[in-house]
Amino acid sequence: QLGGEHPETATDLGNLAGLYQEQGKYTEAEPLYERALAIDEKQLGGEHPGTATDLGNLAGLYKAQGKYVQAKQRYERALKISEKLLGSKHPGVAYILGNLANLYHIQRNFKQAEPLYQRAVRICEQALGEDHPDTIRILEAYAQFLNDAKRKRTAVELQIRIEIIKESRAEKEETSS
Repeated sequence: QLGGEHPETATDLGNLAGLYQEQGKYTEAEPLYERALAIDEKQLGGEHPGTATDLGNLAGLYKAQGKYVQAKQRYERALKISEKLLGSKHPGVAYILGNLANLYHIQRNFKQAEPLYQRAVRICEQALGEDHPDTIRILEAYAQFLNDAKRKRTAVELQIRIEIIKESRAEKEETSS
């Protein structure tokens, strides 16, 4: 029996909160995410990967609720922890950068969003390769950003590049099987 203050309990609470969030039950998800964060901060410390994950999860919920100030604060704290623990060129950092970029993007704060998208793309391409699914996802998000920022030509060029990468990936998978 682990008890109510164990990090695995926090993980379970976060998983349940995620399920509620997927169902649109934000009022049920929020206290579970907050409790998971409180447990991990107490048991693991304020600068632990589990704490950063909790912060990112809570930020995502706040973003979905339109609570952008709270979301930004949580994403920035998660980013600071992750950069310190993982290094500035780790794919986990890119994931948070992409989420923070998307937060600015949906608020139409294009000036803040673009350098975050660009940094996330660079990290993923260098750490994972251009044909990795996570790299493709951030490229697609960046292309959507470019389109929304009325930079259609650059968006189309990036979309063409993405399609070439996907086709190349599919060909590699076919020949390896």
